[in-house]
Amino acid sequence: MNKSLYVKGGITKSMKENKNEKIWTKNFISISIIQFLVFTVFYSLMTTLPVYAIQQLNLTQANAGLVVSAMLVSAILMRPFSAKIIDLLGKKRGLVFSIILYTITTISYLFFDQFVPLLVIRFIHGFSFAIITTVTGAIAADVIPRSRRGAGMGYFAMSMNLAIVVGPFVGLSVLQFGSFQILLALLSTLMIISVIFSIIIRLPDSVNSRDHGPVTLQLKLSDLIEVKALSIALISGLVGFVYASILSFISVYAESIGLLSTASYFFLVFAVVMIAFRPFLGRAFDNRGPRIVLVPSLIIFSLGLILLSFTNTAALLLISAGLVGLGYGTLLPGFQTIAIQAADKDRSSHAISTFFIFYDTGIAAGSYIWGIIVAKFGFENMYFISAVIILITAYILNQYLKHK
Repeated sequence: MNKSLYVKGGITKSMKENKNEKIWTKNFISISIIQFLVFTVFYSLMTTLPVYAIQQLNLTQANAGLVVSAMLVSAILMRPFSAKIIDLLGKKRGLVFSIILYTITTISYLFFDQFVPLLVIRFIHGFSFAIITTVTGAIAADVIPRSRRGAGMGYFAMSMNLAIVVGPFVGLSVLQFGSFQILLALLSTLMIISVIFSIIIRLPDSVNSRDHGPVTLQLKLSDLIEVKALSIALISGLVGFVYASILSFISVYAESIGLLSTASYFFLVFAVVMIAFRPFLGRAFDNRGPRIVLVPSLIIFSLGLILLSFTNTAALLLISAGLVGLGYGTLLPGFQTIAIQAADKDRSSHAISTFFIFYDTGIAAGSYIWGIIVAKFGFENMYFISAVIILITAYILNQYLKHK
């Protein structure tokens, strides 16, 4: 593999020099905590809002679904403009502004219990979420030493993956013993803590400045899309499309095969395996390049999906969770790192935005299309088809990285 792409990013330093450059600085820890808290709130509301809407607000299942999906739709619509907003505000101001807006919106759920106001709140929540997840990724990439960016982005991504487990657990646990209002008060407190961390972050002028000199309100294609990151973003969209089959249907599938009680442990096993292998895979990414890590990860992800397609015991379900955690858990930080490395230094926020545009679209499209496939062909065939798509994606990624 031609490593010129990574020479630009400074990844040709010796392993000894790499180890001397710290990842876990105050700024990195702060931005990781913010990411964890934001996604904890996001996933907690994703799992509890339908219950609240149907049981307490007496909404139909269709309207409850609209309340949940409104945030995702608004985030996708906002995503292309998030990098431009960050250019206008600067990364530090963009972070503080979006975190405060996200916090205010979280608190607002306490005061509205009608369908239309909830839709409006969810749309605003999605706007701030799009900006937050763009600016946090850009700041993380900037504060991580360039020679250790693969490992650093992997650690940063763990904050989001841990929230996949913690968010639903916190939300459903609080609802079991308390009310939705108590949950909202707790989530609002978490976001206030995030505001504090966003304020204490101190970024160098070279990171925090408006990167392109004078910034105007005029929109160009380059303000919406980072063309150099487009190829890896499209690949990430395919992975997001497949991952939606797990995110949206794993619990329903588990129930259909009599393993609903085991399904609650699926993402726990996912997270444990991901955390266990993250340091090794991050170092391998930095020292040996992305191809040696990401292509095998896709193959392992595919094996996990194949195992899911004929799972009929708790043991097989949890083994598949481990394979998915090992494979998929490495892909997102790896793709983000490649997107950032492909772009110019002052275009990190645009690269992250482009990545999420296609990844979010893949998740949203997958949630809908897999539902149609399940209705016609069943869960087993859905997961087998998913595995085939991932194997095709592995081939595409291998060809892409081979020619870099």
